[in-house]
Order: sequence, then C-alpha cells, then structure tokens
Amino acid sequence: MRFFSVLVQRCVMLCISALFIAGAATAQPLPNPTGEVILTVAGPISGQNSGDLAVFDQAMLAEIGTKTIETSTIWTEGLRSFTGTPMAALLQRLGITSGTIQASAINDYTVEIPVADLLEGHALLAWHLDGQPMSVRQKGPLWIVYPYDSDNRFQSEIYFSRSIWQLARLTLVP
Repeated sequence: MRFFSVLVQRCVMLCISALFIAGAATAQPLPNPTGEVILTVAGPISGQNSGDLAVFDQAMLAEIGTKTIETSTIWTEGLRSFTGTPMAALLQRLGITSGTIQASAINDYTVEIPVADLLEGHALLAWHLDGQPMSVRQKGPLWIVYPYDSDNRFQSEIYFSRSIWQLARLTLVP
C-alpha cells in the first residue's frame, strides 16, 4: 500500500511539473505598438494584441531579433545591405509551425509562402536598406528578401516571387 501511495504522489508531482513547464512555454503576451503599425498578422496565431490580429511597429519587430545580410538583387544595383527581422523568429514568436503564409503587399500583390520555407531561417523581413528605413517608393516599409548570392536556389522564380516588397499583411492558412 505504501508503494502505491508513493507512486501516486510521484505521478501527481510529475503532472504538476509538466503543467508548469507547458505554461512557461506558452507565448508571452504581445505588447501594443507605440509607433506606426507596419505589419498585420492574421490567422490562428498566438500573441494577438488587436482583437484576433497581431500588429507590429518597427520597434516590436526589432525586439524579436535583428539580422543584416548583404546581397545583390534583380531589383537593385550592386551589393546591398538589408537589415530586419528573420522570418523564422517572427513565426516562432507567433507560434506558427506549419501551413502556408499568404503575404500581401500595399498594392494587393499576394504570394503564398510555405511556412517550412520560412522556418529554414534564410528569409529576412527587411525594414532597412543600406542602414536607412525603406520608404514605399524604395519597396518598403517591409520587404521579404533572401540571401540571393549565397545559394543558386535563391536565384529562381520561386524565390523571386516570394520576395514581396511593400509588405503589409501576413495571413496564416493552416
């Protein structure tokens, strides 16, 4: 009988520990933007801050993580420096692990990007070009770019079409 009591006690402790760990692993609440909203994310995501949406200003994106890549593009001249948030980090922050992202630009251009592609860590949600914020005229405020010079696979129509500029909205389609 004593063995059974100890076994039940350990099982209860294990369950409580598992619940504690699971609670700690859930997404932190998403703060509200204090600057101009430059990105809206919709769909079954975690961390909403505007109804069922997640809205971001540039400071919020920078807080998720910042990376700079240097690459040439078919739309610009010479080697350029792009700074922004890795798409993988943004998706992880929102609890997105599978499905498809429907990316929409200010001009209504829309492209679908597999989440698996974005989680590889190559895509950058750029908000600076050569150290300066990108205006709408310069393909901003947001532009998904890949390190085109680093791998021939990024120099294809598939990745060029996914390199959406003037990005305004991401929608997760499970």
